[in-house]
Amino acid sequence: MYRRLQAANPHPTTELEHKTPFELLVAVMLSAHTTDKSVNTATRLLFPVANTPQAILAMGVDGVKPYLKTVGLYNAKTKNLIELSRRIVEQHGGEVPHSREALEELPGVGRKTANIILNMVFGESTIAVDTHIFRVANRTGLAEGKNPRVVEDELNAVTPDAFKKNAHHWLLLHGRYVCTARLPACPRCIIADLCEYPHKTPPLDLPRSDAPIAHRKKSARAPVRAAAKKSAVRRRKG
Repeated sequence: MYRRLQAANPHPTTELEHKTPFELLVAVMLSAHTTDKSVNTATRLLFPVANTPQAILAMGVDGVKPYLKTVGLYNAKTKNLIELSRRIVEQHGGEVPHSREALEELPGVGRKTANIILNMVFGESTIAVDTHIFRVANRTGLAEGKNPRVVEDELNAVTPDAFKKNAHHWLLLHGRYVCTARLPACPRCIIADLCEYPHKTPPLDLPRSDAPIAHRKKSARAPVRAAAKKSAVRRRKG
């Protein structure tokens, strides 16, 4: 499964726009219960004005809030961002902390956000579990569980070390663009034959799918199909 996802997307990354570890931390914190598109809309305006904890802190709640109105729960997130910035300045010398414990002590930062920072900023092989990954892991049978922590632990147990660094991105993007909540695009899924989901979307229902990939021209899928095919051949030979 991971070999095919890797063949289709060798260098996956987040769709949250950022240039520094602090910008990434802010973007991930803001992305809870909202879309990456909404977060990017906000940070494109905020970061040119303030992209350090010191600058955010200097703006205060009233200064930051207007920039975050495209983000869900922006009132609470504004307060969290100010306090997060304060603690980074006062307790961590203005730098994003490297330990899970220190990250999870920051306002608005939970285990998922900490895992993303540890993975993307510090190169650790952590696997964050959001709603997309939770859905994909359970549907495919890759890592079943009733809550994100159980799924995370199972993913860590079953994912080969060679794939752990990028597993989060591959599964998240697959859930966002292919294995969507309402009607997944199973006929265009490159891992459909490996998936244990019993209610796969039939080809005739593909036009009704809410998956973005379902509405792309077939020609755009050619490189992905070719890569997946080559991966499958290598797997059989191996």
